[in-house]
Amino acid sequence: MIEDVAPGVMADERAARYLRIVRDLGPAVRRLALTYERDDGRRQDLEQDIWLALWQALPRFRGECSERTFVFRLAHNRGVSHAHRWRIRKTEELEASAPVASGADPERTLADRQRREHLQRAIRQLPLGLRQAIVLGLEGLSHREIAEVLGITEGNVAVRLTRARAALAGALRADGEG
Repeated sequence: MIEDVAPGVMADERAARYLRIVRDLGPAVRRLALTYERDDGRRQDLEQDIWLALWQALPRFRGECSERTFVFRLAHNRGVSHAHRWRIRKTEELEASAPVASGADPERTLADRQRREHLQRAIRQLPLGLRQAIVLGLEGLSHREIAEVLGITEGNVAVRLTRARAALAGALRADGEG
């Protein structure tokens, strides 16, 4: 048994839940960590910090929000603390390595990768508040979930997303991508 498991919760149940969350949300947490950290080594440290914090916080999860929102809120808080500690204002590229399907057109694959990288560069240029909102929106969170994660109102989420989309559209048009 693990000593810090909440009463009534078996260690194997906690471990199974934790592993399921890591499996299901691991790529999304990695992308979120990339919005806070440019340096690859420090980003890996941030990810490990997020997963450790999740392990420690899991027994306290009361189901007042979705599990996904809980994880993103925790990851966001760790990311903000990390960025503050390192005084980081820019981000590392989002995960750009998508597996190439067998028989895929190499030219199309390259063009898709270049468009994705261009979008990622444009996202990195956004102010932190807009960057946070757009990344969470791209992860499929609703306005309500984004508001819970960032600790702002749904109206503020809508404003941030609108501003982020406009800024991205302008950046892509200026570079001939839009």
